[in-house]
Amino acid sequence: MPSILHEISTPYKKATFGMGCFWACDALFGAQKGVLRTRVGYSGGTTLDPVYKKMGDHTEVIEIDYDPKTISYEDLLALFWDNHEYGLTTIIKRQYMSLILYHNEDQKRIAEISLKKEAHKRNTKLVTEIAPAGPFYPAEDYHQKYRLQEHSWLCEDLGLTPELLQTSHVAAKLNGYLVGVGKEEDFQKDATKLGLSDKITTYVRRHLKENVGGNLYC
Repeated sequence: MPSILHEISTPYKKATFGMGCFWACDALFGAQKGVLRTRVGYSGGTTLDPVYKKMGDHTEVIEIDYDPKTISYEDLLALFWDNHEYGLTTIIKRQYMSLILYHNEDQKRIAEISLKKEAHKRNTKLVTEIAPAGPFYPAEDYHQKYRLQEHSWLCEDLGLTPELLQTSHVAAKLNGYLVGVGKEEDFQKDATKLGLSDKITTYVRRHLKENVGGNLYC
């Protein structure tokens, strides 16, 4: 059996976004070219050690490790603006708010410019907040790669531990492909690189074709 590509050593940068339920954005970003790893959790607030049922003032966010030579921060922001669960103009509870947490001054500058352009394009004020990234608290295991975990036999075949659900490259990719994110030809190219067996490749391809264009939200 081919070696499953859990670890990938490509140099990376981080991006952190809040855009509604983190199950959806985990699938959305995970299948993108240049995204190496994803994990979901709680950030943006001051409450110590938040958990799902006691989140305090934190927001559900996705933390993305990406290869800037393949996908830019601007590319990630384009996906961010176009895929909010609750839209960009209505103030909602902090758990699901629109949030960009920047990791350096360059990201801050790009995010602020992007926000102005997006508001101008939509001809309305947007409720998105931009703030410095602070402590990130990983969500409970069952939230990580939620869509992938719905296929328990697949997780078992891939040898996914709770830790790997947050760090595995193949887990990030399949979590998106299974719900219809991405193109079939891209998946076919990825399948060999990811070390997928024929059985897994056939299974994931079928779900990708069945679910393409479907709703990602909870």
